[in-house]
Amino acid sequence: MKPTIGVLALQGDVREHFHALAACDAEPVSVRRESELESVDALVLPGGESTAISKLLEVFGLLDPLRARLRAGMPAFGSCAGMILLASEVLDTRPDAQSLSGIDMTVRRNAFGRQVDSFETDLDFTGLDDPIRAVFIRAPWVERAGAGVEVLARVPHRPRPGTVVAEGPSVGDPQDAAGRIVAVRQGSVIATSFHPEVTGDLRVHRLFVDSVRAAVGAGT
Repeated sequence: MKPTIGVLALQGDVREHFHALAACDAEPVSVRRESELESVDALVLPGGESTAISKLLEVFGLLDPLRARLRAGMPAFGSCAGMILLASEVLDTRPDAQSLSGIDMTVRRNAFGRQVDSFETDLDFTGLDDPIRAVFIRAPWVERAGAGVEVLARVPHRPRPGTVVAEGPSVGDPQDAAGRIVAVRQGSVIATSFHPEVTGDLRVHRLFVDSVRAAVGAGT
């Protein structure tokens, strides 16, 4: 069964998620309108600029319909900005920014620093046999995970061999964030601080697509 998975196509790295979903034998479609949201089995919220996306959700009349579908159990996956949007509470954001409360968590926006503080490292990820390469770009982290939230990955306490930190005048040290939560799941909703869509490693997308198939098969 090939599930129909929407990619919120208002801003951000939409194309990369499209390619990853198609490679995982899903049917990706763009979502910009309520009618398109109603037609999909699940939704991906891509990385981008979280405050811009939240404003566009209001402009396109998608904010309340999306909240309603999440409450009704629609599977969703958010990367980076998508994680911020799925949170129930967001720190260090604009006062008019909207969130979707898809996962009971508190997220700190731009927690790892600015663009020059971007880095890559390998993470142990629950459900995957081998570590996954994680790319962090102006990324959030999770400061509080609710009782029903499963932690899938944390920043390692020592940088993995091959960790690459972006060069710049304000280079961050990923070891400063050791132990921070960077991937979570609550029910059928998954969120990552990092961008699995840009590495060519499809395992996180496969986990998500498999969960969508299971949810659709169960009549969710």
